[in-house]
Amino acid sequence: MTMTQRADLSADDIARFGEDPTASFAANLQDVRSRIAAACLRSGRSPDDVRLLPVTKTVPVPVLRYAFAAGIRDFGENKLQEARDKNAALADLDIRWSIIGHLQTNKVKYLVRFASEFHALDSFRLAEELNRRLEAQERDLDVFVQVNTSGEPSKYGLQPADVIPFVERLAEFPRLKPQGLMTLAIFSSDVERVRTCFRLLRDLRDRAVAVHPALTQLSMGMSGDFEIAIEEGANVVRVGRAIFGARPTSDAHYWPGLISPEPDQQ
Repeated sequence: MTMTQRADLSADDIARFGEDPTASFAANLQDVRSRIAAACLRSGRSPDDVRLLPVTKTVPVPVLRYAFAAGIRDFGENKLQEARDKNAALADLDIRWSIIGHLQTNKVKYLVRFASEFHALDSFRLAEELNRRLEAQERDLDVFVQVNTSGEPSKYGLQPADVIPFVERLAEFPRLKPQGLMTLAIFSSDVERVRTCFRLLRDLRDRAVAVHPALTQLSMGMSGDFEIAIEEGANVVRVGRAIFGARPTSDAHYWPGLISPEPDQQ
């Protein structure tokens, strides 16, 4: 990346991400990784057990090139349309795309063309359509089963009681490669309520892995609570704001206690 490429940034981009986005993102990445390491130390874990998935929701394509220059190779996106458009615009870069938001079955045909990972599997209908489309593409897809551990009606995901019956049937979809379970904790300033969601997912994983041995991973924790998630066993943390800053949207800030009007995944 050359300095002349900054001409691609709009005034709004510069106001949001600064004059040197690469340096800002690199510094933020270092800070997040240090916090991950500290959380691992507190819980007697190795930082190698935790994968950081940067979430690039609403970050414009020109700015994503600076993120790539900062060393980011895994890009997580909530909305499939946004991910699809970014993938096309950044086809010259070696990026691994993870879709982490709710997916309608009529959009599966787009996801299977480029995504490497899907974190929101929550129905047999979706599993069937994914498997059918993947078979046509002659490819496999890593998936996480989403669980609603908070009990909030605004959130997607299986109910905890439905997880084991769902897992028992995953072998019916051979193109899906289950990696683990995923959740969003409750948006609350009460750390114990947040921690309870993560503990529930860990307990469900421990039961699920006895049925499907590949389900070892826990995708849980976002910018506001990823350290708590790590203490409770997270293997993948989905971090957007702590790397890229606040977004110019109605859900621009999520930290425990600041309730977002819509469920978010990073």
